[in-house]
Amino acid sequence: MMLGTDPAAVATAVVDMAMQGRFADIEELFAPRLRAVVSAETLRVGWEGEISRIGPVSAVGEPTSEPVKAGLVRVSVPMTCARGGLTVIMPVDDAGMLHGLRLAPPAYTSWEPPSYAAPKRFTEHEVTVGSGPLAAPGTVTLPKGHGPWPGVVLLTAGPFDRDLTTGPNKPFKDLAWGLASRGVAVARFDKVTHVHSGVASEPGFTMIDEYVSHAVAAVHLLQQQQSVDPARVFVLGHSGGGKATPRVAAAEASVAGLVSLAGDALPLSQAAVRVTRYLAELNPGPATAAAVESVARQAALVDSPDLSPSTPTADLLFGWPASYWLDLRGYDPVATAAGLDKPMLILQGGRDYQVTVADDLVRWQAGLAHRPNVTIRVYDADDHMFFRGEGPSTPAGYESPQHVDPAVVADIAEWLAPSQSKIARLFSNLKRRPHRPE
Repeated sequence: MMLGTDPAAVATAVVDMAMQGRFADIEELFAPRLRAVVSAETLRVGWEGEISRIGPVSAVGEPTSEPVKAGLVRVSVPMTCARGGLTVIMPVDDAGMLHGLRLAPPAYTSWEPPSYAAPKRFTEHEVTVGSGPLAAPGTVTLPKGHGPWPGVVLLTAGPFDRDLTTGPNKPFKDLAWGLASRGVAVARFDKVTHVHSGVASEPGFTMIDEYVSHAVAAVHLLQQQQSVDPARVFVLGHSGGGKATPRVAAAEASVAGLVSLAGDALPLSQAAVRVTRYLAELNPGPATAAAVESVARQAALVDSPDLSPSTPTADLLFGWPASYWLDLRGYDPVATAAGLDKPMLILQGGRDYQVTVADDLVRWQAGLAHRPNVTIRVYDADDHMFFRGEGPSTPAGYESPQHVDPAVVADIAEWLAPSQSKIARLFSNLKRRPHRPE
């Protein structure tokens, strides 16, 4: 099948094939490394599951392209569906071959600062986190003034950018601006799996490659800022990033403490099955039933004693190699955290269906019950992103403009920097107090 080599034309043709159900034809366009980890069946399940959620495609927009590196262009094709939108993102090489294919929320540019952010109270500058071919771009947000300020490094889950962009929302930008407004320096960076397409499927890839090296580099970078107190640099992780924070602290003794937002503690293979079943119950049908069956089969292999470094990546969850799953088997985040003599703040949303009070938080509570320097809080109205709401949480809840719960930002700031947080509250109260003439 010859489609030419223009990346935009290839991407548009791929979307057309997906709409026609021609997933085997799309697989023929996969570069060898992608073909080793993703099959036509995996693609079909993912596509049909997403379309069942947001409805049939009603319009396909014009593709946009951006260079990734020499010989590789990332093309985004927007689609309008009956109950929402979708963006199909594909890195395409000079030969017209695909090096990835991801279904993402629509590309939004309407983010507005939350009410608790005071941009006049901080500055931002761009940085590079790490070195070598896997270096990642990032941002350091510094409160104005001499400090010395406490600092925190933010770790996302999944292949997200530094802002944890989800639909029109940027939860990590909310956190960075909200915390910096309250006297906390923040470093955030694009996840290595976001910047470097395909790295997660490389043989030998593990959580250490995914999190630890970049997190440690970001800690050191923040410690080198003149206005930051190097003895008070913390690590904050969300979801899988929360799971990774104890491992980062175990690798870097200078980390002052940990903050976990919806950090998962249930084995990831079990959580994947639970979440897929939950989503299938929201949108029952053949596609979601097939997704449950596929994920359950992959999870069983991940947990099997037969798993070995030679197990084909295409047979495993998320297209991650056996090396990742074998390494994860040996890592217990709760036990690792319990062995660290560092303060911890563990936050959980009560409406979260991805990381839950019943399956995940109870493990943190049981494993850290003996620790006087561990604070655990539940926000009953919050979902996985710590957006406030009512009723059962669904993926659609992430697609309307929202901000991280102000109470969460305030509690983190108070825990990280009690004195600076009190000053910020006083400043805010003074701004709101009406002027009274003498």
